[in-house]
Amino acid sequence: MLIYTTTNTIRFNYTVRALWAAFNSDDIIITQDKSELSNYSGAKINYSSNKITETELWIEPHGLLNEIGIVEQNIKISSWKNLPIFFNTSGDIPFDFFSASFFLLTRYEEYLPHQKDGYGRYDHTNSIAFKHNFLQLPLINLWVMEVIDLLTLHTKTSTFNPSPFYYIPTYDIDIAYSYKNHNILINTVGFFRDFVKANFDAVADRLNVYANTQKDPFDIYDWLNLLHRKYQLKPIYFFLLANKRVGYDKNVSPNSTAMQKLVHQHAQLYSVGIHPSWQSGDNEKLLQQEITTINKITQQNVIDSRQHYIRMSLPETYRSLISNQIQNDYSMGYGSINGFRASFTLPFKWYDLEKEAISNLTIHPFCYMEANSFFEQKLTIDEAATELQNYFNIVKKVNGQFITIFHNHFLTNQPQWVAWRNMYENFLQTNF
Repeated sequence: MLIYTTTNTIRFNYTVRALWAAFNSDDIIITQDKSELSNYSGAKINYSSNKITETELWIEPHGLLNEIGIVEQNIKISSWKNLPIFFNTSGDIPFDFFSASFFLLTRYEEYLPHQKDGYGRYDHTNSIAFKHNFLQLPLINLWVMEVIDLLTLHTKTSTFNPSPFYYIPTYDIDIAYSYKNHNILINTVGFFRDFVKANFDAVADRLNVYANTQKDPFDIYDWLNLLHRKYQLKPIYFFLLANKRVGYDKNVSPNSTAMQKLVHQHAQLYSVGIHPSWQSGDNEKLLQQEITTINKITQQNVIDSRQHYIRMSLPETYRSLISNQIQNDYSMGYGSINGFRASFTLPFKWYDLEKEAISNLTIHPFCYMEANSFFEQKLTIDEAATELQNYFNIVKKVNGQFITIFHNHFLTNQPQWVAWRNMYENFLQTNF
């Protein structure tokens, strides 16, 4: 495919390259030569202010990709092909597809003044996707599908080869064990708390685990291994390895033999990543320590990461990850609602808007986390199962990369969680 533009800015080049996988094209040529556009016989886009040939798909620029800096944008939502659009222009399609994609991919709105949620994160209610009811859509992928149809219609040929849909199950291991391998003080306090609250089932569980007559309820790793082998899945495990247990960081100590064994065993079977602690969000030295810890345990250079509680702030979080040799981030989603934070469901490079620079950090968006369904959206187990299946279906429709997040403590056989365990297994059985 050939794309003609009068000004090949870094923003335009980034957007085209970011969408390359979604276009599923063998090759994309960017040219500023008008004669090359006229003579090209394959699929071609004219991204300029005037139509040039009859066989091109003409997209008139809005102007965002020629700008430098971050300024408030005038967003007015309209509709095309039953999809929401903005940055309306003339042309063969009624909006600047590239500028709109750039705005969403870069999370442009997160650099502008905005409200924080109760955890100090970007509040999803600020986003145009939430305000205009397309958070549940991989909107950019859907736009691409429509653009491909128009390109095929114009050229009477197709050079687009759909990439295969891909599923990546991921797990955040915030608390590896419920009772085992915690220090004596934590276990003693927990025991008496359960006793005082008359939570006798938990008291019995604790005593049985202490006596080694019952498996720790959070130890569901063998069960997950069986599922992965049965359905031929390649998961990623993200381990919380804060050295100090405080606040939202309640992990088993990374200095314990049991925790090191667990991480090492998983690194031998699967991809593992760091789950940067809440504390490290305010202290890059702690992030460096945690990455060093997981590298020593796994005897690998770990390059994957996902923020604990999805605690991230642009551009600081991503710059910090890059400076600590992280190459892949899996935090692009919300910790308060399910959906497509960047309106995209394929990997793409992070663009640092403040520096106007394309980074080497690859973003892997997720759209479903069970904790959002349960704690934030207050869904029943049946509603959560329907939501999960709906996200699977739409990502498969656009040949995307479907990433889910589950926590080990949601997948136990405990009475309050066994329905979630069964729901997850049924989902895998149904689709794989």
